[in-house]
Amino acid sequence: MMRLWHLLQRYRRYRKQALWIVPFTAIILEQIVYRLLHVLDDWLGWQLQRFSAAGAQALLEAITTMTLSFIVFTFGSLLVAIQVAGGQLTPRIIATTLLRDNVVRYTVGLFVFSLLFAISALNRIRGTGDQLVLVVAGLLGLLSIAAFLYLIDYAARLLRPVSILSRVGEDGLAVIEAVYPQPIQGPSLPHVAPETAGMPPRIVYHSGRSEVILSVNIGMLLQESQKANAVVQLIPVVGDFVAKDEPLFALYGSVSALDENMLVSSVNFGIERTLEQDPTFAIRIILDIALKALSPAINDPTTAVLAIDQLHRLLRSVGKRNLRTDNTTDESGKLRVIIRTPNWEDFVNLACTELRRYGADSIQVVRRLRAMIENLIRTLPEDRHAALQAQLALLDHAIKAIYIIPEELVLARATDSQGLGGTPI
Repeated sequence: MMRLWHLLQRYRRYRKQALWIVPFTAIILEQIVYRLLHVLDDWLGWQLQRFSAAGAQALLEAITTMTLSFIVFTFGSLLVAIQVAGGQLTPRIIATTLLRDNVVRYTVGLFVFSLLFAISALNRIRGTGDQLVLVVAGLLGLLSIAAFLYLIDYAARLLRPVSILSRVGEDGLAVIEAVYPQPIQGPSLPHVAPETAGMPPRIVYHSGRSEVILSVNIGMLLQESQKANAVVQLIPVVGDFVAKDEPLFALYGSVSALDENMLVSSVNFGIERTLEQDPTFAIRIILDIALKALSPAINDPTTAVLAIDQLHRLLRSVGKRNLRTDNTTDESGKLRVIIRTPNWEDFVNLACTELRRYGADSIQVVRRLRAMIENLIRTLPEDRHAALQAQLALLDHAIKAIYIIPEELVLARATDSQGLGGTPI
């Protein structure tokens, strides 16, 4: 069962990133639909539009040429979009956003279906017969034109930085809610429980390829540790790169009864981080876009301000949740599984440190960053304030070191939710 879960996870992740699956499914579906319509046409004998043989051939040839051009244009544009987005924003959005877009997939699937349907109808055209098939082919041609025009508009809007940032932000909120489902109930608990103090009796090492931890099946680890009356601790965290022969699990209690293969199979590995169970990766992607925008080659601080807007959303969501889901207990309340997750300080340091370091010389960035920190201090519980106040003090030090003109110093220390142009608070 563990192996089956592992394979299903890999398939599900691959299916989300593979563009070819929907068009390939359209090929199979076209073969089925065309034959059914052909049989139905022969049975009904309808004369819907009374296409002539020449008109039918012209229609089908036009649909074939048109849909083939749409497919070539779509894939050519997608390759260019991937290169531009990866260079101007960050390569991390290729797998997490562009290749997962269902609009592109299903639009290409429609083009493939229409193309093959027109070819099949053209291959078996019989005078003025097959009227139902010809009507369906014409409708598919019109639908393909509409879908192509929509795709152009959609792609133009999709590749805007604000659209990419918003989508990554939405995905980040979803994974935060999944990893931290409980609202905050007081200060964070420590990472490791007292029962696991000291050297573990047994350590399981990673024997597979050197890869990144993408997700962990906590339920299966809980079931295995219950059967053996043991405690299982995952040493690295989700998102860590684990080399071959590195420690993977620390085992406590009745360790001899634990099945090592079952434990290892519960961890899903891949070549790069994903948003599946990694809430900090969404912040990492947004930061990469912001830092690329702040580079001298691009010099686009407004995009960095848009990125801070999304970081603000994510930090607010994180700050209102109980971040200590490290310790998983069984029904009797006995500790069984320990999987470390980022704490509040980790999130705050990740979101603020590099932005402050590389964006301190942009008045837009420092004003928007201050607005974010001060707003979070006002709206989040008190135990979240210390990390935010520390970042605010560091921001003041950075601003003081850069802006030596008094007027600019006053301007940089103001709080502005739009960066520069809004009403300072």
